Amino acid sequence: MTISRPDVSIIPIHGKTPRIHDSAFVAPGCRIIGDVEIGPDASIWYNCVLRGDVSQIVIGARTNVQDGTVIHCDSPMPGAPNGFPTLIGEDVLIGHMAMIHGTVIHDRGFVGFAAQTMNGCVIEADGMLAAGALLAPNKRIPSRQLWSGRPATFMRDLDDRALGGLQLGVKHYVENAKHHRAAIDGQTES
Repeated sequence: MTISRPDVSIIPIHGKTPRIHDSAFVAPGCRIIGDVEIGPDASIWYNCVLRGDVSQIVIGARTNVQDGTVIHCDSPMPGAPNGFPTLIGEDVLIGHMAMIHGTVIHDRGFVGFAAQTMNGCVIEADGMLAAGALLAPNKRIPSRQLWSGRPATFMRDLDDRALGGLQLGVKHYVENAKHHRAAIDGQTES
């Protein structure tokens, strides 16, 4: 996808250019740098920064990265010869103002508002990090668990009802992104 709006920065670096699927939505104010891949129907909301300058960032299909979120990765280092890419699966919800760094989030994972993850973290499928939580380096949230706190610890298991609600949120963001894209396109054509 080629985005040619002055309110979005798509910046190649180190020979890597962001790859954005045609159906993805990237809102005004976003900065997307380097080795970043954004999948079908994903949405990157207002004023997010995705900086893949030292490793890779992948955002899966229908995943939404909400307003003001920062996503980064880390380069190879002693003990981590492959570095810490940030790999985010499909149907993931990432709340406003989150900070995701060198983390793997599997399909249907959830990161709450203003939560933070650090190098080597993993959120398994259907795992949830609560709003404001800090997931310390190399921690893993197992599938169907909610973790909360600073540092984050296990709070409770998630039932089918809670997980179903999250997937309604995914559908909402896919649809809402279409409305925002139409509104923005309407402004640029005027």
